[in-house]
Amino acid sequence: MSSTQQPSSSKNQTLFIASLIILWYSSNIGVLLLNKFLLSNYGFRFPIFLTMCHMSACAFFSYISIVFIKLVPLQPIKSTPQFLKIATLSVVFCCSVVGGNVSLRYLPVSFNQAVGATTPFFTALFAYFMTFKREAWVTYAALVPVVAGVVIASGVPQGKREKSGVEKNITFGLDIFQDCPFAGEPGFHWFGFIMCISATAARAFKSVLQGILLSSEGEKLNSMNLLLYMSPVAVLVLVPAALIMEPNVVEVTISLGRQHRYMWLLLLINSTLAYSANLSNFLVTKHTSALTLQVLGNAKGAVAVVISILLFRNPVTVVGIAGYTMTVLGVVAYGEAKRRFR
Repeated sequence: MSSTQQPSSSKNQTLFIASLIILWYSSNIGVLLLNKFLLSNYGFRFPIFLTMCHMSACAFFSYISIVFIKLVPLQPIKSTPQFLKIATLSVVFCCSVVGGNVSLRYLPVSFNQAVGATTPFFTALFAYFMTFKREAWVTYAALVPVVAGVVIASGVPQGKREKSGVEKNITFGLDIFQDCPFAGEPGFHWFGFIMCISATAARAFKSVLQGILLSSEGEKLNSMNLLLYMSPVAVLVLVPAALIMEPNVVEVTISLGRQHRYMWLLLLINSTLAYSANLSNFLVTKHTSALTLQVLGNAKGAVAVVISILLFRNPVTVVGIAGYTMTVLGVVAYGEAKRRFR
């Protein structure tokens, strides 16, 4: 009796984990593509406000999941210094998400994901300078193709267009490369690239900072509780930022809502997917391992690139594909090197 129940239980566990992975993939890729659609194709050009919607949904659903559904036990904040650490993490996290959303206005999703794959490079860099943590030389060597792939995929920008004042200040002196024939990414945009790199670096900085600030046993929070406390702080930071930097956001959003009857539904789905991505990330890590999550994350990036190219029809070149492939293989090699030389 028990022998028949054991395979059945194992099969159910496998199906459960597979369902979690599908949910994680769907949520991550879904929110990414919806962000791109809203910010580039729909006329909703407010990345800060969009991030605020995401964090509001995360705050609401985290409270429901922990306090009412009791998905995980509630971990209270124990001290003012701990709260200040969480607030610091929240601000850094806001910068990474806003930067990523801004970059989606200018870059194809495929290239955005290729740049995002360099997160291990920045993580290793920050870990070395902030904690003096050194990895084996093989691990650092694996990061070379990660960065080289993005450099190859980036190529140089093609074509010229009128820039805004902010873009002119940021990209001053870079236009000398405009007419070079060896371009890799047809949709390359300097301002978008700088924002994407900044967001990737901020995401890596947040992970290292989290390890430092919440390293003591008495202050450790699981990712669900950390999200519960970070989200309201993020909203408080993003509300004034949106009103100052996107002054007509309320007026334009209401106007778009009247013109397109699905506008509010898209925002609601997009914000819900943002929380679902965080929840499924936590559940996949809990029921598998951090290494499995890293490997699956590499595959997820590749899937997102393919889907975005098919959906948005953004042109890619052979050089660009070669760069994307090199970056993904580099990340895989990095994960394997960390596992072997831990």
